[in-house]
Amino acid sequence: MSLDASDANHHSGCLSLRRLFKLKPPYKTFTKQVNSSQICDQTRKAPDSKRLADITDLTSRVFYDTCCDFGSSKFNTAACQWEAPPVYSDLPSPSDSIHEEIRQTIESVIDALDPSLRLLSLQIHSHPELMFEEIFAHKLLSDYMESHGFSVTRHYLGLKTAWRAEYTHGQGGRTIGINSEMDALPEIGHACGHNLIAVSGVGVALAIKSALETYNVPGTVVLLGTPAEEGGGGKIILLERGAYKGMDACLMCHPSPGPKLSTFVLSSLAMQSIDAEFFGQSAHAGDAPWEGANALDAAFLAYSSVSVLRQQIKPDHRVNGVINGSERAANVIPDYAKMRWYVRAPTRVQLAQLTERVCACFEGAALATSCRLKITKNTPYYDLRQNSILAGAFSHAICQESGNVGQYPSGASTDFVFLPSLHPAFAIPTQPNGGNHSPAFADSARSTEAHKACMITTKALACTGFRVLEDKVFFMQVREAFEASV
Repeated sequence: MSLDASDANHHSGCLSLRRLFKLKPPYKTFTKQVNSSQICDQTRKAPDSKRLADITDLTSRVFYDTCCDFGSSKFNTAACQWEAPPVYSDLPSPSDSIHEEIRQTIESVIDALDPSLRLLSLQIHSHPELMFEEIFAHKLLSDYMESHGFSVTRHYLGLKTAWRAEYTHGQGGRTIGINSEMDALPEIGHACGHNLIAVSGVGVALAIKSALETYNVPGTVVLLGTPAEEGGGGKIILLERGAYKGMDACLMCHPSPGPKLSTFVLSSLAMQSIDAEFFGQSAHAGDAPWEGANALDAAFLAYSSVSVLRQQIKPDHRVNGVINGSERAANVIPDYAKMRWYVRAPTRVQLAQLTERVCACFEGAALATSCRLKITKNTPYYDLRQNSILAGAFSHAICQESGNVGQYPSGASTDFVFLPSLHPAFAIPTQPNGGNHSPAFADSARSTEAHKACMITTKALACTGFRVLEDKVFFMQVREAFEASV
C-alpha cells in the first residue's frame, strides 16, 4: 500500500483523498511500501494551517431491505484493487483537536473495557436475530449498560427490542446520541457486522461518560439500541416517535471491506422499497387459457420494462427487484404474483422522480395483461448527510490511531437519522468476494482483527462525541454545517 505524496494536487497531511490508496497485492497480505503511522506522525508535527482534511459535506415488514451494505463500490473484493476516489470539495477540518489528556482518558477507558466488549460482540454474533426479534441482544446490552451506571428504558417507545440508556452529569449541557444496531440477516447471520456496531456504541457511550466525570463537563449521553436496520426502518420509527428529540448530534459506525485499518466517510443513496402485486384470473392452462388473466405474465412484463428503463436512468441511480416464489401448478393460469423492488437515487427528490417512472412500468404491465395492480410504497430511507465538521474532527482523531481516512460515495442505503450526524465505515479483513451481506463477511465480523479495527474507530468516535459536549465553539460549527446542508 503506497501513498503518493508527489501528486501535485496532494495536500499536506495524512487525509488526502485524491490518491489515498494503491493496493495491488492480495488483500490478506497487507503489503506496504509506506508506513502510514510514520506519515501520521509527520502530519501531527506540521503546522495547523497545513493539516487539511478533504472531507465532503454530502448535500449532493416481512421482507428484508438490503440497506446497509457499506462496502464501497471503489473496492473490488475480487481483484483486490483500490481506486483513487474523486474529490468533490476541499473543506478544512477543525484547526484544533481534542486535548491530548482527554484523548488518553478516553482511550484508556476503552482499553479497559475491551475484553468485555469483545465478549458482548461474540455473544451477539453467536445469537443472530432478525428484525424486531433482537430479544437476546436487547437483554444483554440493556443489562450491561445498567451495570455501568446508565438509566435504561427497555422496550423503548413501544418497540419490544428497542432500548435507551441515558447518563447525565451535572446541570444543563448538550446531549450526544449514539446508535447500536443489533439485527442480523436471514440465513447468513451477522453478515453486516451489527455485532461490531452494537459494541462500538456501548464503548463510545461509556468512554464519554467517564470523560464527563473526569473533567466535570455537564452533558448527557444517550445510547439507543436500534432494531430492524435490515428492513423495517427501526431508526425511522424511533425518529417519528421522538427518540432523537433533544439530541444535539448523533454518532455510529459500520464495518466494511477495505484496506487494513482504513476508515471511510461515506455518502449513501436514498431508497424506496416497493411491493407490486398483480391480481389476475385463474383458468385451466390447457383447456381454456383465454378465460384467464395471467398475473405472472404481468410480473415478467414489469420486470422486462424496468430492465429497459435502466438504459435511460442516470449512472448513480439503481433499480433492483425480485419475483416472489410460488408453489402453484404449471397447468393453472396464475391469478396472483408479487414483486419486491428497491429504487435508489442520490437525493430524495431524484428518488421520487425515479420511483414514479418505475411505477409506470408496473401500471403498463397490468394494463397489457388485464390484471389489477396494487402498489405499496414502504418506509423510505433518505440519503445520508455526513456532517463535515464532525467528519473533520473524527479524521483528526483517527489519525492518532491509523491515519487512513477516505471519502467515497456508496450505492447502499441506511435508515440513519436527520440531525447533525456522523456515520463512518471502517475496514475489517475480508476474503475475496466476501463483502457485506455475504457468509464470508459474517465470518470476518467475529475475527480478532475486526474487533481491533472496531475499537480504533470507537476511540475516535468517542473523542469526537465528547467535543460536541465540551467545546461550544466546535458545536456551533457543527450546527452551522448542518443547517447549511439542509
